[in-house]
Amino acid sequence: MTVIALDVGGTQIKAGAMADDGTLVHTERRPTLAERGPDAVVDTVLGFAADLARTFAPSAVGIAVPGIVDETTGTAVFAGNLGWQHVPVRSWLTEELGLPVAFGHDVRAGGLAEARLGAGRGCRSFLFVPVGTGVAAAVMLDGRALAGRHSGAGELGHLRVRPDGEPCPCGGRGCLETVASAAAIARRYGRATGETGLGAKEVQQRAADGDDVAAVIWQDAVEALADGLAAAVTLLDPERIVIGGGLAQAGASYFDPLRRALADRLTFQGMPRIVPARLGHQAGCLGAALLARDLPGVRVPAPFRRADR
Repeated sequence: MTVIALDVGGTQIKAGAMADDGTLVHTERRPTLAERGPDAVVDTVLGFAADLARTFAPSAVGIAVPGIVDETTGTAVFAGNLGWQHVPVRSWLTEELGLPVAFGHDVRAGGLAEARLGAGRGCRSFLFVPVGTGVAAAVMLDGRALAGRHSGAGELGHLRVRPDGEPCPCGGRGCLETVASAAAIARRYGRATGETGLGAKEVQQRAADGDDVAAVIWQDAVEALADGLAAAVTLLDPERIVIGGGLAQAGASYFDPLRRALADRLTFQGMPRIVPARLGHQAGCLGAALLARDLPGVRVPAPFRRADR
């Protein structure tokens, strides 16, 4: 039994086919080309899914999208980087393919994958925190992601951590994303030095090489993330924090000071383990595939079920 899955991002759509043992036997990417407009993005998604369905004859389809989603109705309520507003993704895919379709939020799907197959495996409660272009979180409990009343749970990047900080596209000011995201690190370094075109990885390396400006910006990002995580730990008391996204690959120069900074902020709260995610850029696609496997009536082989427990 095979399922296919798509993880729709602002620049790329990641797709794959999952076999009985829970591995992706095929992966593929196509550009989203969001600049062509929201209808063209829908056409791209439907066409990509149809191509995969013809190749793999799947039993079900899973799709994960960014932004605000209504998982009950299968609707992308608002995805700014795709230009989508109230797009009935699940019903359109079902009509196009004639197959059962599971629909989810990209970060919550990634959290599901880390819970069953990655760094959250065997952990009853954890936060999955991708730090990349933005900062988000999936609140995971007993293998499920909390969506919230308005499907907005986990918007960690929009905690206000710097009251006098930069404006955020969300309309707030001093949000965690404006300091701690990879995009913010690159933007702040470029603004401070006049040097453009560098990414967070290059800023990290320059900080390690003794660049004082890079070191300050890198440390600011770590401190801001620790502020946000301290609030989350106080509210949720997770056993583990799984850091994903591009900065999960930053190694000890990121994780060691982050652990120290979070420990410094906690008093009575229990200190969770902070670990890098294991599934990398495949987390969203894997999670979408798992959502497809969880659909009623989709047969899941017994060995795969046992591995998930």
